[in-house]
Amino acid sequence: MQRQLQLMLTLQDEINTLVNTDWRQQNFPWYRAIWVESAELLDHFGWKWWKKQEPELDQVKLELVDIWHFGLSLELQQGSPDQVASAMEAELSGQNRIAGDFRANLETFTLNTLASRQFDLTGFAQLLADVDMGFDELYRRYVGKNILNRFRQEHGYKDGTYVKVWCGREDNEHLAELTDSLDTGEADFAEQLYRALAERYRAVSKAPAN
Repeated sequence: MQRQLQLMLTLQDEINTLVNTDWRQQNFPWYRAIWVESAELLDHFGWKWWKKQEPELDQVKLELVDIWHFGLSLELQQGSPDQVASAMEAELSGQNRIAGDFRANLETFTLNTLASRQFDLTGFAQLLADVDMGFDELYRRYVGKNILNRFRQEHGYKDGTYVKVWCGREDNEHLAELTDSLDTGEADFAEQLYRALAERYRAVSKAPAN
């Protein structure tokens, strides 16, 4: 777990630095981003008692990954990836959580985040348990989304030149396909995924239009 945490924290530090080289000194309100994402998350899970709703679990998990990005950023305010990974592992390991009331637990997590303006790691771990999302799945989904965000930034996302749809399919579809083709247990999984994205992007950009 610690190796995976170190990699995710390093990737988060890198993407934050790509967006703003002095991001640590900016004191961005990461807690506010978590609060807003939590509201979007609840919409995907469903909360309206006056209509039939079924949880959109894949979207719920995607929103949890987005929250994890902001949570890692808050954790990185406390130190280097190595230092923070050790503290996070100590807090996460040895706790056997069972699924509970997701809506109530999400509200508790959000309240704790707003009150402390810090990342409620224990509360987040409970949300993962509530939707049966293991740490390995979180790792796989996070690395994929992080690499895609970095790829977009480095291929013209800011200036509007990046092409999000490749041969009729959105880039996140290509990402999911490539992720499934790689071994997430490899130490250089993130680098492999970036290279695979770059190779496919080059290939489809040269392909003749239909």
